[in-house]
Amino acid sequence: MIEAAAFRQDEPLRRPLRAAALVLVALAAAILVAWAMGNAWWLSFLARVAITATAALSLSCLIGQAGLVSFGHAAQVGLGAYVALIAGEYGIADLTLLAPLAFVVVALWSAVTAALALRTRGVYFIMLTLAFAQMAYFIMQSLSRFGGDDGMALARRATLFGAPVLKTDLGLALAALALLAAALIGFVWMTETRYGLVLRAAKENESRALASGFRVFRFQLYAYALAGGVAALAGVLLANQAEFVSPSYMNWHRSGELIVMVVLGGATSLPGAVIGAAVVLIIEEALGHWTEFWKLGLGLVIVAAVLLRGADLSALFGRARR
Repeated sequence: MIEAAAFRQDEPLRRPLRAAALVLVALAAAILVAWAMGNAWWLSFLARVAITATAALSLSCLIGQAGLVSFGHAAQVGLGAYVALIAGEYGIADLTLLAPLAFVVVALWSAVTAALALRTRGVYFIMLTLAFAQMAYFIMQSLSRFGGDDGMALARRATLFGAPVLKTDLGLALAALALLAAALIGFVWMTETRYGLVLRAAKENESRALASGFRVFRFQLYAYALAGGVAALAGVLLANQAEFVSPSYMNWHRSGELIVMVVLGGATSLPGAVIGAAVVLIIEEALGHWTEFWKLGLGLVIVAAVLLRGADLSALFGRARR
């Protein structure tokens, strides 16, 4: 009886962990197949999928778990990329220093902006996040020392304990996969902790959570800072993959693309954010080879998702199996 009760208690955590494991194994297998075939383009593309999925995953944590719809999440990704660029110019190019620096700097930025934005709700919160993102965009655009509006190339790719791990396409893809795995498993585990349960309770009924004695503002502030820090790590890898950084990384339409990825995969499903990111990037690449108006096709996918009244990809696959 005790063992059965323990199993039922752990089951809500085991399901998303199994889904996360399947997603990660599929991506790892695709990377190994691309490497075995010697296909550098596929390795580069899969690395971009893993990097983008990490950014989408951090946004999914905000939207699906905390109910905070940020329309400026690309700013955190772009700021992480700029930390990599600026730190590299001053000789800091090892991930053991670069990753914590980017995480702390962007998490602090996220905490400061969230401290103001979280005093509002609904569309006002969304517009404030967009406003802060545009502020970051124009600040970086004005930094002529680091390329200004034209952007700037990285001096060199980052190292790991002095080893040029990110120099090869395989090394970069595996580093991006490792970051995605750590973020996905960490966020899934967090959802079943006391902290995650409070976030979900506040999302469902904030007044009741406040009446229960929880400091909802503090919980949401920490969630926003954590999501910003993880997005910054994705930005560091994005800068190393492109070997170039520009303010376009943090433009508002990039934030819109991240929201589309989260919605397509299922706003409450953390593994679904990874699937949504992969689907959007595949559509972009597939249609981009056929026409320069590929965004029209992506727009049709978004319209279809809206007309299906929020039926996410996992639900559609479930219907297909039945």
